[in-house]
Amino acid sequence: MFVGTASDVGKSVINAGFCRIFRQDGFHPAPFKAQNMSLNSYVTHEGLELGRAQAVQAEAAGIPCLSDMNPVLLKPTTEKSSQIVLNGKPIGNRSAYDYFANDKAELFEAVTQAYDRLEKQYNPIVIEGAGSISELNLKKRDITNMRIARHAQADTYLISDIERGGVFGAVYGTIALLPPEERKLIKGIIINKFRGDARLFTEGRKILEEICQVPVVGVLPYFKDIYIEEEDALGLEKRSQKAQADKINVAVVLLRRLSNFTDFDVLERDPRVNLFYTQHPAEVNKADIIILPGSKSTIQDLIDLKNVGMTQAIQEQHQKGKTVIGICGGYQMMGQYIEDPHQVESNITHIPALGILPIKTVLGTEKTTQQRAFQFKHYPETCQGYEIHMGVTSRVDPASELKFLTQLDNQTEDGCQLNDHTWGSYLHGILDNPVVVEDLLARFTPDENTKPFDYQAFKESQYDKLADFLRTHIDLDYIYQELFKTT
Repeated sequence: MFVGTASDVGKSVINAGFCRIFRQDGFHPAPFKAQNMSLNSYVTHEGLELGRAQAVQAEAAGIPCLSDMNPVLLKPTTEKSSQIVLNGKPIGNRSAYDYFANDKAELFEAVTQAYDRLEKQYNPIVIEGAGSISELNLKKRDITNMRIARHAQADTYLISDIERGGVFGAVYGTIALLPPEERKLIKGIIINKFRGDARLFTEGRKILEEICQVPVVGVLPYFKDIYIEEEDALGLEKRSQKAQADKINVAVVLLRRLSNFTDFDVLERDPRVNLFYTQHPAEVNKADIIILPGSKSTIQDLIDLKNVGMTQAIQEQHQKGKTVIGICGGYQMMGQYIEDPHQVESNITHIPALGILPIKTVLGTEKTTQQRAFQFKHYPETCQGYEIHMGVTSRVDPASELKFLTQLDNQTEDGCQLNDHTWGSYLHGILDNPVVVEDLLARFTPDENTKPFDYQAFKESQYDKLADFLRTHIDLDYIYQELFKTT
């Protein structure tokens, strides 16, 4: 199990790396995180939802993802409440106070049952913690850190981000605050994001081992050349860039409640593309392609876009013939209007949308979660994607002919295309299919001999690169020695 002194110290990436290492070494690993809080999610073959980070880790392990890998998923809907997804299905919205104020005994039972089912199929289970393991005010109600470590009797490794400063206090304090039965599970310390010559930390390493009575099993250098999908959107604003003259400029509209931003990782890695996230009309005007992404609160995000002048900017660029596409909530925004008769998202029951596509959306109480095979436009290739939404979209004029974008599972349709460069779809992961990306970029790449970017091969190479990196900087012999002691 990999736990942290704080959030965003590198647990998810290290977990993915060890899933790949164990797979390379002949084991049959699987990831597990009891509770995840993220708007980035994925759908299993059974139509069950789980955090995207665990889907990435399962991919690194070379196995299909299961909802048991992330039995509790919290998807924030406002600043103070979240939708709770249990065992892959939504069970309602709860305020943060209501959720965290009780001991969650029933949820913890569901978590342990999911772990036990997973343990019967895979070995080893690579568990990820959440945030800090020593939040004393939350420990009695925590279902995802040392409570699950005790249930699994997991070899537990504490990760700390040295770039933040205060690494000695963070590591020592975290371990010192654990009760004895939890402290004995801590088998090692991993220092992450070290800049410079690691030999300069030799004395620091000895000090940590002496005061914590736990070995430092690795000091990981800071890296920028290994790309693993990120868990949340906290860093998207920092990653935003300006338009570049020698690239195809793709502007993803930065929504406050943006979901599944990993839909655009393939474009971010494509060498032909300069992708940036923005909420400024002037930057949207400079883009060749404008993408409206998914949203957990489509109506409120649409209101926010109107308030800052983004909807007008997008409409103007559409009228000028720019490429404009929408995915999921962004697809809904491109229509004529959105209705919320059951007040699923807010007390606003009707709102005009961008008016680009001849569609309307009615938000409902039933959530659609399903993997899909589909054909894109007129292309014969079979593509893969997945749906996660609570709305039903249809043509505004029932008598009009609506040009659908994709054919799902050889029988039903999805999406709508106004023309070759203006379309929307409910399908997350649609851009992971090379035929879709090549169609999207065709206006800007007249050379028919341009080689498509193989995103799946790229991801596989990055998992292997991450595994090699961890093998170089972590004492893997020690980790195996401890693992075989417990097994």
